Amino acid sequence: MISRRNFLKTTGAVAAMAMPFADAVAAAAKAGKRPNIIWLFSDDHAQNAVSAYGGRLAEVAPTPNIDRIAKAGAIFKNSFVTNSICGPCRAVILTGLHSHLNGFRANGDKFDGSQQTFPKLLQGAGYTTAVYGKWHLATEPTGFDNWEVLPGQGHYYNPDFRTAEGIDQETGYVSDLITDKALDWLGNKRDADKPFMLMLQHKAPHREWAPGPDHLSTFEDVEIPEPDNLFDDYTGRGSAANKQDMTIDKTMTTVRDLKIWPVDDSDARDKKEWERLQGRFNDEQRAAWNKAYGPKNEALKKAKLEGKNLVRWKYQRYMKDYLRCVRSVDDNIGRVLDYVDKNGLAENTVVFYSSDQSFYLGEHGWFDKRFMYEESFRTPLVAKWPGVIEAGTEINTMVQNLDCAQTFLEIAGVAQPENMQGQSMVPLMQDEETAPKRASLYYHYYEGEGRAHNVHKHYGVRTDRYKLIYFYTLDEWEFYDLQEDPHEMQSQYDNTGYVKEVEALKAELKRLRKHYKVPEDVA
Repeated sequence: MISRRNFLKTTGAVAAMAMPFADAVAAAAKAGKRPNIIWLFSDDHAQNAVSAYGGRLAEVAPTPNIDRIAKAGAIFKNSFVTNSICGPCRAVILTGLHSHLNGFRANGDKFDGSQQTFPKLLQGAGYTTAVYGKWHLATEPTGFDNWEVLPGQGHYYNPDFRTAEGIDQETGYVSDLITDKALDWLGNKRDADKPFMLMLQHKAPHREWAPGPDHLSTFEDVEIPEPDNLFDDYTGRGSAANKQDMTIDKTMTTVRDLKIWPVDDSDARDKKEWERLQGRFNDEQRAAWNKAYGPKNEALKKAKLEGKNLVRWKYQRYMKDYLRCVRSVDDNIGRVLDYVDKNGLAENTVVFYSSDQSFYLGEHGWFDKRFMYEESFRTPLVAKWPGVIEAGTEINTMVQNLDCAQTFLEIAGVAQPENMQGQSMVPLMQDEETAPKRASLYYHYYEGEGRAHNVHKHYGVRTDRYKLIYFYTLDEWEFYDLQEDPHEMQSQYDNTGYVKEVEALKAELKRLRKHYKVPEDVA
C-alpha cells in the first residue's frame, strides 16, 4: 500500500521512515502543505443505492461519480451511524460525541453552537472553513468562515438560503444551487493561502423525493427490482416492527410522496399540499413537471389497481423518484471532482462522500429510517486521498459517524481532544491490517412512539456477527445472528441455542453505555 514514504514525498515533509503517521502529517503541516478536506454529504442516501456497494440497484441505477471516489481510494464496507435520524447524525459528525452528550438527540432539538466542534478546531489551526446546503440543526452554523444553508428541511425547487445577512430565495434546483455556491467559494471566495475544509451538504434524496428538471423521466422504462421482503408481515419481530407507521402500503401520502395530484376538492389536505408544491415552481418548471407526471397519473387512474398490485406501483413510483434525486446528487459530485482535478487541487485534497444515514428502499415494506436494523443503521462512506489511500481499497473494519471529527483532525495534523468518543479512520485508510479494530458499536434512537413514523425508542449493540436491540419503553429485546439472518427477519432472543451470545452482548452493551457515559435514566 502507498503509505508513509509516498505520503512524505507527496507533502514534502522530511522525516525518517520510522516516523509515526501522525507525526508525518504534522511535519507536512510545517511544510505548509496540509491536506484540504472536502466532505460531500447527502440526506437519506441508502448504502444500497450506491452502486459501488453492489446490490439489486447497482445495474439499473448506477452512481458513477460516487464510485469514482471509491475506485480512486477506499470504500468502507461496514460504515454505521449512532442514531439514524438527520439532525442527530449531523451533530455527531461535528462534535465526535454521542447524542446524549452533544445535546441533539432528536429532530426538533436545537444544536448548541457554542460547544467544541471539529470546524472550530480546524479554524484555530489555520484552516479556512465553509458549509453550503442542508444544515438542519436549528441554530446558525459556527466554526465556518463562509456559510449558506437551507432553512429547516429546505425546498427542492427555487429554495431559500439562509446567510448571516438574512434569507433569500433563488431560482433553480437545490442540488445544482448548493454545488454552484460551493464551487464559487472554492474558486473565488476562499483564502487561497490557507488549507481549506468544505462541507457540501445536499438535501436530496430526502422525502418528498422531487426530481430535478434534468431527471424527470430518468428510469422511465426501467423496472426497479423489488426486495424479497417487500411484503414483510413482521412475524418473528417484536411490537416495534409491528407498530411502526412507515410502510409503502399505508403511510405514503398521495400528493407529497406519490405525486398524484387531486382532480377535485374532495381531500382538503391533498389540495393544500398540491398548492404548496406547485407554489415553488415557476411556469417553466411547472409545465415540465406536469408533462412528466400527468400522463402517468392518468394511466394509474384508469388501471384501478388494488392490493399488492397497488403496493408494487407505489414502490416503483417511490423508487424512481428517489433514484432520480440520487442521480442529481451524483451529477453534482461529478462537477466537484472535475473542478478539483482541473484546478490542481486533487493531489492534496482528501474527498469523502457519505450520507447522514441510510434509508429503507422497500425492505420490510418500508421507507424512512430510525430503526437499528441494517438498512438504516448502515450508511455509505467512500474516500480518496492520493498518496495515502491505495486506489481500490476495501475497508471491512466497522466504523461509525462518531469517528468523522477525529479523522478530519488527524488528516489536518490537529490534536484530537480527549473528550471525543470516536476513533480516527486514518490508520484504516493507511493500512487496515495494522490499524486498531473496533469490536462493537453502540446505537441509540431517542424520538420514540408518538413522533414521526411511531418507531419506539431503543438502543443496542452490534458486533461483526451479532446484534442485540432493547426497545426500552416496551421492555422488549431482539437478537439477530447476522450471518444466518442478514435481513433480520427472525429474532433469536428466546432461542436457547443463543443463550451465551445474548448474555455476552448484554454485558458488552452495559460496558459500552458506561464507556460512552450514557445516563441510566436517559429518556
